[in-house]
Amino acid sequence: MATNKSADRQSSCNPVTLQLKEEQLVLAKEWLQTGEVKIYRESLTEEKKFFVPVEREELVIEKKVKVSATPGQRDVPTDVIRILLSEEQVEFTKHRVAIEDVSIYKQQIEDIKHIEETLKREEPRLKIFGSPKVRDESTNPALWT
Repeated sequence: MATNKSADRQSSCNPVTLQLKEEQLVLAKEWLQTGEVKIYRESLTEEKKFFVPVEREELVIEKKVKVSATPGQRDVPTDVIRILLSEEQVEFTKHRVAIEDVSIYKQQIEDIKHIEETLKREEPRLKIFGSPKVRDESTNPALWT
């Protein structure tokens, strides 16, 4: 069996194509509903107590018995008659008063999100066995290991 060295050389000189790949980061944003808000007013009740002084005017009639008129009785009670002539009456009304304004609105705020990710990429490398003569080392010696 004769081997054809010329054919072996040609097959060993066929170009080799390496498909080099790298990872690329694709950034996409998406709106997500993270909450919901219902806006309404709620009425609360509170019991309040007030103390208001009021005045009245009375006609007072006092009847005093003289001790000399009845010699046997010393502690004779005094008769008092009170007639109401006028008085203050408390009237009240309730009315609504604006105490504050509350503004409710949406606001878009832009923040910067910091993302760190390690991406891989491939580079060609040559592993040289033996001691062949390299004609042009200036191409990229880092490719040779």
